[in-house]
Amino acid sequence: MGAMDAVASRVAGGATVTFRPSGSSMVPLIRSKQQVVVAPVDPAKVEVGDIVLARVTGTVYLHLVSAVDLPRKRVQISNNRGRINGWTSHDRVFGICVEVEGVARSGAAGKTRTDGPATAAGGAPSR
Repeated sequence: MGAMDAVASRVAGGATVTFRPSGSSMVPLIRSKQQVVVAPVDPAKVEVGDIVLARVTGTVYLHLVSAVDLPRKRVQISNNRGRINGWTSHDRVFGICVEVEGVARSGAAGKTRTDGPATAAGGAPSR
């Protein structure tokens, strides 16, 4: 299990996780090694432009929602450089990015899931 898989598992279990993902695919929204906070999400509430933690074709990404298909209960995931990772079902959308380097992400409020285990901070860096 990779670092992002471990983060996804914790978020899916109800934890709010703080970690520092690496990579440049989300610049300038998230720069490599910036601290992010990801909270469990109600996938039915996500909108285009939200940054979510989701599994697409076996890989976990912290990427943008680029399209929403509510009737089929799925979202399209893309990076911030125009690459589309693909569609994924609501059950594979684990969390929403609520904060980057201490700055709240507008639009994330009201989309978090409050059921499940108590939240905890911490986590592993992404790949």
